[in-house]
Amino acid sequence: MVRGIPMWNVVVWDDPVNLMSYVVWVFRTLLGRSREEATRLMLEVHHRGRAVVASAPREHAELNVYHLHHHGLWATLEER
Repeated sequence: MVRGIPMWNVVVWDDPVNLMSYVVWVFRTLLGRSREEATRLMLEVHHRGRAVVASAPREHAELNVYHLHHHGLWATLEER
């Protein structure tokens, strides 16, 4: 929690559609991750089936999920 505000995880799930390079691009563009961090997260999604790509208050996390969906990634929220 940040000063009493509950935090939510943004989870991206593996899918058989998107190229790994595209997922890295989305993480870099939408989430501001470095190339190395975006690649690490993409590989976690690929090998483990999912990765927590961000944590934020609910409204901000919901916006991240919306943007990820708009870019064709499967993303959900989970309470921390």
